[in-house]
Amino acid sequence: MKRYRAQIFAMIALAIVALGGWHSGLRHALVDLRFAWQPRQASGDVVVIAIDAPSIDEVGVWPWSRSLYSELLRQLQKADTQDIALDIDFSTPSDAASDRNFAEALESAGGSIVLPSFQQPRVDRKELHLNHPLPQFAEHSWPALVNVEVGPDGLVRRYPFGETIGKKFVPAMAAVLAGQYDEKRTPFLIDFSIRTTGIPKISFNEVRLGDEATLRKLSGKKVIVGATALELGDRFSVPNGAILPGPVLQALALESLLQNRALQWTSGVVTAAGLALLVLVMLATWRRLSASKRVAILLAMAATVEAGAFLLQAMFPLIPDTALFHIAVAIYIATIALDEIDIRNLLGRVAESRFQRVAMSLGDGLVCTDSRYMITAWNPGATAIFGYQPDEMIGRPFDDICAHDETVAAFSIRKAAELAAGTVIEFDGRRRNGEVFPVEASFSGWQGADGLQFGAILRDISVRKREAARIKYLAEHDTLTGLINRNTLHARLEEKMSTAEADGNQVALLVIGIDGFQQINEMLGNSFGDLVLRAISQRLTPAIPPEGLVARLSGDEFAIVVPTGDIGDDLGGFAEQIGDSFDAPLLAGNRHLRIKVSIGAAVGPTDGRTADELLSNAHMALSRAKATNRGGCVLFEDSIRRELETRLTLEAELVLAADRDEFELFYQPQVHLADGRLIGAEALIRWRHPERGLLSPSEFMSVVNTSSISERIAERVLQAACAKGAAWEGAGHRLRIGVNLAPIQMGSGGLAISVAQALANTGLSPTSLELEVTEDILLHDEQAALNTFREIQELGVRLVFDDFGTGFASLSYLKKFPLDGLKIDRSFVLCLLTNPDDAAIVSSTIGLSRQLGLSVIAEGIEDRATADFLIRMGCEEGQGYFFGRPMPASEFEARFLTAPATAEVA
Repeated sequence: MKRYRAQIFAMIALAIVALGGWHSGLRHALVDLRFAWQPRQASGDVVVIAIDAPSIDEVGVWPWSRSLYSELLRQLQKADTQDIALDIDFSTPSDAASDRNFAEALESAGGSIVLPSFQQPRVDRKELHLNHPLPQFAEHSWPALVNVEVGPDGLVRRYPFGETIGKKFVPAMAAVLAGQYDEKRTPFLIDFSIRTTGIPKISFNEVRLGDEATLRKLSGKKVIVGATALELGDRFSVPNGAILPGPVLQALALESLLQNRALQWTSGVVTAAGLALLVLVMLATWRRLSASKRVAILLAMAATVEAGAFLLQAMFPLIPDTALFHIAVAIYIATIALDEIDIRNLLGRVAESRFQRVAMSLGDGLVCTDSRYMITAWNPGATAIFGYQPDEMIGRPFDDICAHDETVAAFSIRKAAELAAGTVIEFDGRRRNGEVFPVEASFSGWQGADGLQFGAILRDISVRKREAARIKYLAEHDTLTGLINRNTLHARLEEKMSTAEADGNQVALLVIGIDGFQQINEMLGNSFGDLVLRAISQRLTPAIPPEGLVARLSGDEFAIVVPTGDIGDDLGGFAEQIGDSFDAPLLAGNRHLRIKVSIGAAVGPTDGRTADELLSNAHMALSRAKATNRGGCVLFEDSIRRELETRLTLEAELVLAADRDEFELFYQPQVHLADGRLIGAEALIRWRHPERGLLSPSEFMSVVNTSSISERIAERVLQAACAKGAAWEGAGHRLRIGVNLAPIQMGSGGLAISVAQALANTGLSPTSLELEVTEDILLHDEQAALNTFREIQELGVRLVFDDFGTGFASLSYLKKFPLDGLKIDRSFVLCLLTNPDDAAIVSSTIGLSRQLGLSVIAEGIEDRATADFLIRMGCEEGQGYFFGRPMPASEFEARFLTAPATAEVA
């Protein structure tokens, strides 16, 4: 028995491999290597018509109309191809006209076209359903199965000649094209040594368009039409890491049949014979030859068998299965090695050496004890952690390295020994210098020759604990100011609200915004801005009660949370105190700054039952404070939310109005006051709301100017006004068209370009266009506005300062900007006859404009007396209800441009 022990071991191991199917991976790997080492060229008789990316780009989005396939079939018949197969799904109806056209194309081909059938799971995924071409297509075509089998490794290797479905045999597409379909033939292995790069591929659209050179290439060829574009997803993984589109895989199977390379595995009898020969050789040489000679014989036999298999696969459509033979060779070599080694002694020496290497090189501390918990092993890692040398600790109790504290129960290894092996425990250890630190330990126990023994892997986790504490701090605090951050505030606010609600109390939340902080960053730099934020946090912290919280929410926003009982239930007074605390200059670095803050406040649960609601409402109050009471405080009210909701609703309606073209322009006449001549018209936007009727600008423009559609609407107004002015100009009425600019147009930086395009698109004379600007448009970037105005005036367009006298810096703007005129605001004109102050302002403005060479037009003239008074003051132009209200273009034309007495401006 001892004589045949090695042979029996080898046979058992080989049987386990064979029964487990573990050799299949090696078998496929060997075959794939042979494919890679013996490349074959494609015959060139098979051509793939590729539905590729260029075709999709030229034809359009997939799926295509079947009329395109009809055109393709007619071109292929014209090219005199041998066989045509379409690897495309025709099992569902398309539009009737294209289906009829495709059926006629199939009929004209004489029923020689091959169309695919394919199996797919039903909805319940329990049965397969066979998809056939539509009856009107199947009547004039050959059916062919296009399904392929995907192996357990995810690769396609085998190809069927067909499949019997129900009682009918459906041949495979490649078998039909090769004329070799037989329901009795078993599936074959595709010859992947045939290089797919040699299979001609022609773009679908090139053939469909009938290029003569392309059609000549197809004469006498077998053609497969299908999708190769990556985005269409018809792709299969094949050996040697390749991924092939479905039609290329069908073409490769067809090439295998045409080249007589329908590969089959050799019989299992051949494999058995080879294994038998190997066993006989080993039996004959086992004790007669040395181990090295036997290994040489095995390697020579393996090389000989593989070389023969390579030649056989190259010459015949056969694939020798040599995997089990090579595995048997490897098993015999391993058996020879084991037979030469004393395993038991080797394992003992290896285990001992391994333990010593692991123990001594382990970065963590390793400490072993006997059954009495006396230390028996102490590695360098333990010395590095505790500071003791091995000779100081071996023989001492393990508990000597544990910290003992009268207030905390000391850890003992006896407790750890009672837990399951591998349990991780944390305890306080003590170093040789007396320092106490956290230790992480994993204990295990085993039965040794001297009884039960224990081991512990020890790790100093003091650095990790400190790092965890630091990470926790960073997660909860703002790194710049040291205040708690938004997430921490949210969590603590929820806790305080829950506690306060349970006690019947309330919690106040103040959200504080720094006014003008962006300007500080822009003028003094972000680094100085950081110093300001730190100084603000230091100013806020001492201003709150002990139970309060201060947090930094975002860039320039802070928050304070206080119980209302701590501030005497006077939230407004407390907020005022916070604002007043910034009256004193703020020291940031070596600078003293005066900072103003705006505050929004809300009280929970009255203004919000959750932290999210309270934060949202406080932010809304802050927005109101910044918009209406900058530098002050606004307490949240429901009306603020309602106004916001109304604004959001209006913004949504404005977007729809722009899409539906609900805006239109009204025109108000501008006249020469002395003789009543019409000299121009101001274009004024109106919204014809589908439910609320005609809306004036005052009802929606404040929202438009601060919303995302502002520029879109402003561009439409400019284009429409220019178009109408050009139409009037073409009809012989040369009028000055006034258009109000929106703030967004100046901020975009492309106003001059937009004006030039509007003039070019409509044909309006530049001198007939007058752009009206207000002070709020100029506030943001005066230099950019100055550059833009110069570009506009170079076009020949007039610039007029609208609402003159109502702003803070109007006179300085007359000096800075290249203006052509100004409009006296209607607020001064309405009471001109009764208010001496208004009369003085208007008179001064007219005199100033004359000295500056500017034209003047007065708005809001509602009677003859006011017009006459303005004439006596020297004002030459005016507009107002006395001359005409804003009116639709058609009414304006009927009233002012068709009367015989209408005069035009020279």
